[in-house]
Amino acid sequence: MPAIISEKFRIFNAKQFIESFTEGSGESDTARTRMYFFVGRPQRWDAYLEIYSQNATAFNVGDEVFVGANYGSSTFRAKVRQVFEESLLLYDVNGAAGISSTPSVGSTLLGYSGGVNTGAQAVTGVYRYATDEIPPQPLDNQTEKYAVYDDLISAKRISSDYVRTVVTRYNWIAGTIYDMWKPDYSGVSTGRTGKTAANGAPSISSAKYYVMNSSYQVWSCVQNSNGSQSTEEPSITPSVGTYNSSTGLFRESTGTYVWKYMYTIPTDDVMRFLTTDFMPIVLPTEATRANVLATQVVDGAIDAYVIEDEGTGLTNGTYYAPVVGDGSGAIAVITVSGNVITSVETYSTNRGSGYTYGSVTFATGTGSGATANGLFGNPTLTTPANPGGQANIEVVIPPQGGYGADMELELNGKRVLTNIRLASNEGSGDFPVDNDFRRIGIIQDPTSNGSLAIADTLNGLTALKITGAGADYIVDEVVTQDLGGGLTAKGTVVSWEPDTVGSFNGVLKIFQSTEYHKDNGVVRAFDSSLAATVDGTNSVTAGTIDNTYNAASGPSLFGTFTNGISLPEIDNNSGDVIYIENRRLITRAPDQIEDIKLVIEFWLSLFINNKSR
Repeated sequence: MPAIISEKFRIFNAKQFIESFTEGSGESDTARTRMYFFVGRPQRWDAYLEIYSQNATAFNVGDEVFVGANYGSSTFRAKVRQVFEESLLLYDVNGAAGISSTPSVGSTLLGYSGGVNTGAQAVTGVYRYATDEIPPQPLDNQTEKYAVYDDLISAKRISSDYVRTVVTRYNWIAGTIYDMWKPDYSGVSTGRTGKTAANGAPSISSAKYYVMNSSYQVWSCVQNSNGSQSTEEPSITPSVGTYNSSTGLFRESTGTYVWKYMYTIPTDDVMRFLTTDFMPIVLPTEATRANVLATQVVDGAIDAYVIEDEGTGLTNGTYYAPVVGDGSGAIAVITVSGNVITSVETYSTNRGSGYTYGSVTFATGTGSGATANGLFGNPTLTTPANPGGQANIEVVIPPQGGYGADMELELNGKRVLTNIRLASNEGSGDFPVDNDFRRIGIIQDPTSNGSLAIADTLNGLTALKITGAGADYIVDEVVTQDLGGGLTAKGTVVSWEPDTVGSFNGVLKIFQSTEYHKDNGVVRAFDSSLAATVDGTNSVTAGTIDNTYNAASGPSLFGTFTNGISLPEIDNNSGDVIYIENRRLITRAPDQIEDIKLVIEFWLSLFINNKSR
């Protein structure tokens, strides 16, 4: 059966997302929805290949692997970047073939080096192509969520001050044809003839009917005179044209365009949410929007008409016609010149109210007062007038509630932009500045130490208070600790912060991942009760964990240290990861501020399964 998923559902979802940042404002902070922006993935992107049923011969870093009867006719080949218990990281996949070559699950993978097979063999499982220039598409499954937490670096709470509904940005430019707001755009499809906007848009959601002027004022186009060019910039303080502060309507001096004032974007919102592609819808509490809603919005007022048929052989003159419909009070003034209709406008302040439908009868006037219908020679609708022919005028019904009543709905606000600024190592070092990140996203309602998180920033790393290292650890190197009994703890360095310049005592921040750090199938925790050193595989340094160190956060330390170890402040796999974006690397520096803008668009898919019995 024919069906439609309304754009209003997407707008509703965007509204609900925005409201989640302020709902429960009268309750305790732990009763509210909390959204955290996170950064993660300090390690490079490489192609990932799961392997199992491996024989006794190891795959080696730098060797090649291939799938096929022999290397020369192989359907898949790549070089080995890293080797793990159950997976390989690969690069230079089939040379130029790259992403187009994919090993099927269950294929036989063979090792190759120096022109001969090495004897290494395994069966292939899950495969994802990636390079540091081409990050992989995020997956919407539980395994991906676990991976996000495994290498999550830190998170920052998003407040209502840093989230807005945004719409496509259209700057007012002289000489441009703009669409006008109309309630009945429908386009053309099989078995249907509809109405398109002046620029051909088949729906209001794709029409170009609002603008931002040079003073950051946002305007909605009420009238465009059948697709004429706009020549005068709408403004509440115009140099040309007129602005009526009681109605919020700007009219070009020629009468060609009529614009409705919506709001002015304040400086903070300009800085945080205005981009080359998007502009914000300000919050309802913003002064200019609140004033429009309180003083200018009239439900069902008629401010625009469209001449659908200008007629022929009409009697020149000025005519007045009541709008007939379910509202009242609207009067159109019609000008006939050259025996055709040349303009239709709202007469004086007679915009009326309450219309959800309406029409103008182009015929000699009849009746009076509430029963008046047709054309009259005076605005009091007491002198019937004969136009001398036929024409047609469409009454444009305004947005539900009136222009400016629901700006998210009127401007098609189905996207949300969050703006996050990461300043140096804010959060007492929660955001390290000596490494980079490749994944960002949003987590809803994570927990910290078993309770709902409410702090402004959270760390996602394990920190070790190191003493007597003898040399600096190197970011991105693997560190290990011999736990005895043939067991080993492993981690990857995200940050190394010496206590003082030249000191080899400091804080070592690491992440531990099931993808990289298993030891006989288990990711093992570092142990401060042992005298065993924490060894850097590249730096060849070895320091011990200071198990006498017990401290809370300091200027360069994060978390609470117990016996020399600080655990992540974000509980593993807590909350809901509602947004993930994999990116090329973003490099951090001590004197640098990252200004990150995420635009989230809300979609809806609908599936109905009908069963007959």
